[in-house]
Amino acid sequence: MMRAIRQHTFGGPEQLVFEELPDLEADAGQVRVAVQAAGVHLLDASIRRGEPGPFGTVTLPMTPGREVAGVVDAVGSGVDTEWLGRRVVVHLGAASGGYASQAVAPASALITLESHVDAAEAVAMVGTGRTALGILDEAQLAPRDVVLVTAAAGGLGTLLVQAAANAGCLVVGVAGGASKVDRARSLGAGVAIDYLDADWVGQVQAALGDRRVTVALDGVGGVIGRAAFELVGPGGRMVLFGYSEGSPMELNADDLFVHGVAVTAAIGPRMFARPGGIQALAEEAVKRLAADEWHPVVDRFPLAQAAEAHDALETRRTTGKVVLIP
Repeated sequence: MMRAIRQHTFGGPEQLVFEELPDLEADAGQVRVAVQAAGVHLLDASIRRGEPGPFGTVTLPMTPGREVAGVVDAVGSGVDTEWLGRRVVVHLGAASGGYASQAVAPASALITLESHVDAAEAVAMVGTGRTALGILDEAQLAPRDVVLVTAAAGGLGTLLVQAAANAGCLVVGVAGGASKVDRARSLGAGVAIDYLDADWVGQVQAALGDRRVTVALDGVGGVIGRAAFELVGPGGRMVLFGYSEGSPMELNADDLFVHGVAVTAAIGPRMFARPGGIQALAEEAVKRLAADEWHPVVDRFPLAQAAEAHDALETRRTTGKVVLIP
């Protein structure tokens, strides 16, 4: 029997219940993965509440989750048996089923993991890491840049802070709470500010002195996203990749003319339109992990505590990528 999180009703985190189910079977072209780590995303919470997402409204009952790492323990017809016993990480795409001790995935989507790579960190890279690469491709950072990262202690934020610091930029990391500010600083933020402070914008301006933000990377949206936009100097650019605050920041064409800032969105169809598609980004992200170039921050919860993981993520009590361990 496999262990899994099941959802029978839309609603709050309490709808995620731990159950035992029959073992899965791999269909043609698929493998079965004995899951060692499963990723949790804010999108999972929206789906749990019954909100339409990029894949529409799901049919219940269901097992959430789209990012898993583990060992291939069965293959379907047409799949090379050499996959058996191999450590892999895979994004399940529009499918679900990641919050479980077993998952099935198309063999064509598998990424092999080297023996030294941690499964939970690999999960952070196959979804969040690939998104970070897409954001950085849009941002085109240079050593002269002053880069503002909102939610700098989140799964994406921690990777973006590291990448900007490694590019030689001055990184301004803003996060909620003293421990998260310390985390951003430890990852390379030269300026780290708590955006729960009412005067956080003034603190950023004071820390920069005569310099202005040249690039803002924002996945928070709302009031914080708008404040980040206001901090970008003329000729700067802003890359948007979501709105975890609940609503997009307010922006119109007049703002672009008045401020002289270029704004682009990095996620959505733009990600899939890149050469090699989104799979190429995932493969590159995993390579960076294996080469010790990126160090994802991971917040681990036991699989049975998926409800607690959702609650912690939604109330911003997590740091880095949230991962479930079966």
